[in-house]
Amino acid sequence: MSNETWDVLRRAVAEEMEAMQSAVDAYDEAAAKLLGVNRTDLRCLELLNQHEDLTHSRLMAGLGLTTGSVTAMVDRLERLGYVTRRPDPTDRRKILLQLTDIARQKTWELYGPFVTEGEALMRDYTTADLELLAGFLRRSRQLYEQQLERARRTRDRP
Repeated sequence: MSNETWDVLRRAVAEEMEAMQSAVDAYDEAAAKLLGVNRTDLRCLELLNQHEDLTHSRLMAGLGLTTGSVTAMVDRLERLGYVTRRPDPTDRRKILLQLTDIARQKTWELYGPFVTEGEALMRDYTTADLELLAGFLRRSRQLYEQQLERARRTRDRP
């Protein structure tokens, strides 16, 4: 492949990634408004949807928030009926947070079509294509995670 062709393809991929990030961002903003939450609350609901239950400390780590911020967020989500608190059966000093059935239903209504339509979309690709795409997305995510850590370290400097 010539350098010119590679440059054209690299730019096309970069432009599509940027456009996709914008579309995801816009959709998440709309979803947050429909749920009556802010973007950080939406991210919290996403984390709780991925795990059966989480502690405040796991949410703090996952969201990069302080104890007070997580407590205020959980209070808001609990008032909306999206989160419940219960004692950890193995350590009564800990509180476990869980997504409610109402929250699961509402988030599925908003994000479920991405699962079903995304599966249909993927049927157009070969196994090799999907392996390539999964690898590219994994490496892109890892790059973002590395840069997030760098940004957080920069933010936390005095």
